[in-house]
Amino acid sequence: MSAPTTGTPVRVLIVDDDPLVRTGLRLILGGDPLIEVVGEAEDGARGEDLVHATDPDVVLMDIRMPGTDGLTATHRLTRAGARARVLVLTTFDTDEMVLTALRHGAAGFLLKDTPAPQIVDAVRRVAAGEPALSPTVTEQVIAAATRGAADDRPRRLARERLEQLTPRELEIAVAVARGMSNAEIAQELHLGLATVKTHVGNLFSKLHATNRVQIARCVHDAGLD
Repeated sequence: MSAPTTGTPVRVLIVDDDPLVRTGLRLILGGDPLIEVVGEAEDGARGEDLVHATDPDVVLMDIRMPGTDGLTATHRLTRAGARARVLVLTTFDTDEMVLTALRHGAAGFLLKDTPAPQIVDAVRRVAAGEPALSPTVTEQVIAAATRGAADDRPRRLARERLEQLTPRELEIAVAVARGMSNAEIAQELHLGLATVKTHVGNLFSKLHATNRVQIARCVHDAGLD
């Protein structure tokens, strides 16, 4: 389901060392009247500078770049409290790279062979606070959580964290782990969208999560999915 549209364009910064990729992404995103490309950078350090200069809503971030790589830049932006949400777009999708990007605060992870309409939709989803993961990436995250569950310690720690939640918050955490958007959760649980957003905000705070995937991993580790 596509993210809802708004009257204000989503401001996007493209960070990739390949000028052809940057041009292609600019053309793809420029075709949507509700997306505005506010700048381009050829490496992570320059991308960080432009985030502070242009205040984008979403950063399309490559991982492997000369100088400062995308993982390092994402980590720095998260630690600095940048408002921009990072959507990693790369040709590489190894388990460790995916999990590292998400641990560093990335809001989504897409492969560069993702069809153009899905890239546009992912940008809009991330701007709206929703996760955006390629199907293969989702499988890897779940598989990693399953491997971790073989050790009782991750399960115990995850359950201890979830014990802080109210019954309604736990219900919404499970829905997030199922990949549901805020709108879908509101419809299924017969709640107002604003109420769901408040509960999701509480989940981020109580579980010390920086993105919805981390909430999902906690639910998976606890064996509640």
